Amino acid sequence: MAAAAATSASLFSIGSSYSSKASSFTPQSRAQAVNFNSIPSFTGLRSTSLISGSDSSSSLTKTLRGSVTKAQTSDRKPYGFNINASYKVAVLGAAGGIGQPLSLLIKMSPLVSTLHLYDIANVKGVAADLSHCNTPSQVRDFTGPSELADCLKDVNVVVIPAGVPRKPGMTRDDLFNINAGIVKSLVEAVADNCPNAFIHIISNPVNSTVPIAAEVLKKKGVYDPKKLFGVTTLDVVRANTFVSQKKNLKLIDVDVPVIGGHAGITILPLLSKTKPSANFTDEEIQQLTVRIQNAGTEVVDAKAGAGSATLSMAYAAARFVESSLRALDGDGDVYECSYVESTLTDLPFFASRIKLGKNGLEAVIESDLQGLTEYEQKALEALKPELKASIEKGVAFANKPAAAAAN
Repeated sequence: MAAAAATSASLFSIGSSYSSKASSFTPQSRAQAVNFNSIPSFTGLRSTSLISGSDSSSSLTKTLRGSVTKAQTSDRKPYGFNINASYKVAVLGAAGGIGQPLSLLIKMSPLVSTLHLYDIANVKGVAADLSHCNTPSQVRDFTGPSELADCLKDVNVVVIPAGVPRKPGMTRDDLFNINAGIVKSLVEAVADNCPNAFIHIISNPVNSTVPIAAEVLKKKGVYDPKKLFGVTTLDVVRANTFVSQKKNLKLIDVDVPVIGGHAGITILPLLSKTKPSANFTDEEIQQLTVRIQNAGTEVVDAKAGAGSATLSMAYAAARFVESSLRALDGDGDVYECSYVESTLTDLPFFASRIKLGKNGLEAVIESDLQGLTEYEQKALEALKPELKASIEKGVAFANKPAAAAAN
C-alpha cells in the first residue's frame, strides 16, 4: 500500500483538509474562533513510517516493522512529538465481527502500550492471535462480567462495539432492546473503574446508546460530556469514498463533513462543504446523500444475512481511536466528526466536526452549519424530529427501573 508524502501520509488513505475560518464552542461556553487556514490536512490513521521523516512506498508490513524499530530507537513520532507508547485501550466486544479487526488495527498503533480485550466468550483466542503481531503493545484478554473490572482498570480509551449486528430487513432501531441493555451495563462498569477514560460508543443505535451512556454516567456522578463520543466516523469515510469515486478526486485529499446522527435520514453529508471544492448537480446531491445514508443497508444486503458493515466500521473506529490517542499525546491539530453532547442545535446530542484535545472535546466547529444550501437546510430540519425521538428513547431507557429495562 503506497503512502502519501511525509507531511500527510496515512496507512489508510481517507483524507480530510480544512481551509475555511470557523468559530467554535465547548459544551459549556463559547471558545475562541478556530482559524482553519492554520489547520494542516488530517489524513486519518497516519503512517507510522513518518517517524523516519521521509516518504515511503513500502508495503504495510514493512512500514509497521520499520515503525516499531524507530519507536524503540528514536525520540520522534509521526506528529513531531516524543514517542510515548503508554496508553491503555480496552475493546469491549473484542471477539465480534467489528471487535476483531478493530483490535488488530489498534494493535498497530505505536501509541498503545497495552490492549485489553473483553467479551463474554471466545476472546482468549483473539488475544493469543493478536499477541503474535510484532508491534509494541501488550495484549491481555478478559472473559465475562467477573473480569470486566480488571479489564477497565487504568484504561485511557474504552471502545464499545459490543452488541448484535444488523441483519437484512432490520433497522438500527430494531437493535435497540438488546444493545441498549448491553451498553448500559458496560458503561456502568466504565464509570466504576475508569471514569476519566475517553468512551467511544459504536454499538447501534448510536443515536440512542450515547444518551443512554450519558444518563448512566450522570447517575454515577462521573459524567464528563467532553469524554463521551458516538463514533460516526464511518459516515465520513463513506462520504469521502463515494464523492472521490463520483468526482474522480484523489481520495486522500477529500473531506466531506457529516452532521446529524448515525442512522438513515439523520445522517447528513454536507456536500456543499466538500474539500477540495466540487460541483454537484441536484441529481448527484440526491443520489450521493441517499447512498451515504443507506450505505449500511447496502452492506447488510450484500452479505445476505452473513453480517453487517464490520470491516469498514472497524477501520473507521480505529481512525477515531488513533485521533483520540494523538490528542491525548499532545497533538494540537486533531479534528474529527463525532456524535456528542452539543449546543450546536436545539437537540442535546448532535454529530458535527469537533476538535479533540488532551481532555477530550475542546470545541464543536460551528461554521459547518453556516451557509448551508437550501437542500441541506431542509434535510437538517427534516432529521431533527427523528433524532430527537431517538435521544428521548435512550434517556427513557436509561431511567427505567432495572427490571422494566430488561423486559
